[in-house]
Amino acid sequence: METIFSYIIEKMKAESEGRKKAFLDFAYDKLIKEFDQSLMDKYIVKQNQVNQLSIAIPNASVKKEYNQIIQVPSDLGDVELIGLTDEEHGLSIQKQEDGKSFAIKGTPKVAGTFDLILRFRYESLLPDRPYIERKLQIIINPDPRQISDERTIPTNWETIPEPKYFKEDTQAEYIIVKANNNGTPQNDMVAASKRGRSHGWDGKPRDDHFKLKYMDNGWYIMAVADGAGSAKFSREGSRIVCDTAVDYIQTQLIDNSKFEENIHLYELSKDDSESEARKLVGDDIYKIVGTAAYRAHCAINREAQEKNVPSKLYATTLLLTICKKFSCGWFIASFWVGDGAICLYDKNAHTAKLLGVPDEGEFAGQTRFLTMPEIFKDATSLYQRLRFNIVPDFTALFLMSDGVSDPMFETDANLNNVDKWDELWDNLQNNPESPVHLIDDNEAAKDELLKWLDFWVAGHHDDRTIAILY
Repeated sequence: METIFSYIIEKMKAESEGRKKAFLDFAYDKLIKEFDQSLMDKYIVKQNQVNQLSIAIPNASVKKEYNQIIQVPSDLGDVELIGLTDEEHGLSIQKQEDGKSFAIKGTPKVAGTFDLILRFRYESLLPDRPYIERKLQIIINPDPRQISDERTIPTNWETIPEPKYFKEDTQAEYIIVKANNNGTPQNDMVAASKRGRSHGWDGKPRDDHFKLKYMDNGWYIMAVADGAGSAKFSREGSRIVCDTAVDYIQTQLIDNSKFEENIHLYELSKDDSESEARKLVGDDIYKIVGTAAYRAHCAINREAQEKNVPSKLYATTLLLTICKKFSCGWFIASFWVGDGAICLYDKNAHTAKLLGVPDEGEFAGQTRFLTMPEIFKDATSLYQRLRFNIVPDFTALFLMSDGVSDPMFETDANLNNVDKWDELWDNLQNNPESPVHLIDDNEAAKDELLKWLDFWVAGHHDDRTIAILY
């Protein structure tokens, strides 16, 4: 190399100053271009190595804690990862001790696709390229609950054809039962019903309904109905069956001394499943509760005939209970057709007794409805849907549509799991976002229960209705 340069220098001594300068400029331009191209070739090789690195960044979700280690499998030099800040995104990037991996941590605040820059400090000698960089992306999914709430469409009653059967999107009620003469608190009732998010997406009205009644002679009456989403007038069907059944039972329990006498006789012999007293009470329940359900069925048929439409357009479930405290304990009777749940829950005794069996249709996701003629085809069919019992005490009597039971219990088998009812009871009273204070004479509980019904469980967005005697 020195011999070549010495030869060039000797030869240039004889050249004029102008030629010397022109030659040097030419040589520099030619050599520097070749030099830069050589450096660029090496840079591109390194860049391709970086581009081919296998680097995966899992998706994050708004409001859901995120903690991922991002491995950078390379020894190309000092590396950094930039592009996220806790202030803007709710996520921070922390370089790990090995110098080649990064922790991305935090609770995302915003949804979107965000660019990250993976940067290697590569001494390329190219003045405008001090680093080798690769663009990465992290996807932060939106909160699905926020999406569903943003898609809520008010029910447009002006566009709904006649008969409109107007119904509010929510329903809530609290019934205070005053303490008895010796100051002992009495059980109260609370219920709430809310249009489901799925109805909100489509701008459809609420199909569920409930009705509560407390009578001065100590009887509690509760009804919950879930109108079939596929039935055009089910919102009216659910109202008809609740109102008809509760109103009829009320008339039957005003003067019912013989019925209550039979209950006392049954208590004396309730361990004998074949006792005459049990048969007498069973007959009474058939006449009172069973007939109430049948009258509700007939009321729907009459409405359908008046409107000249099939009764199946009013399809609805029905959960129905009567309850009273006697000296021997609490007497509870029920009628159940359809899905949802009726449960007598006792936290102290750690028991949960279903007062019926959820109906399953011919195919998954189907159920039976009060409008179906086979529900009342004979006395045996009706008797099978009636239950009655006497218990010393209980924590709560629950009636709920499947909009509550499905997300809370997931399967019908779990309805028989007392631990699941413990979880529900705890969730109601200790929910961090919307607790329900189930204490004596707390009329605010109806609004608290309505708010509680906003709970989020992915995939469960049906109307929600729950009634509680506690």
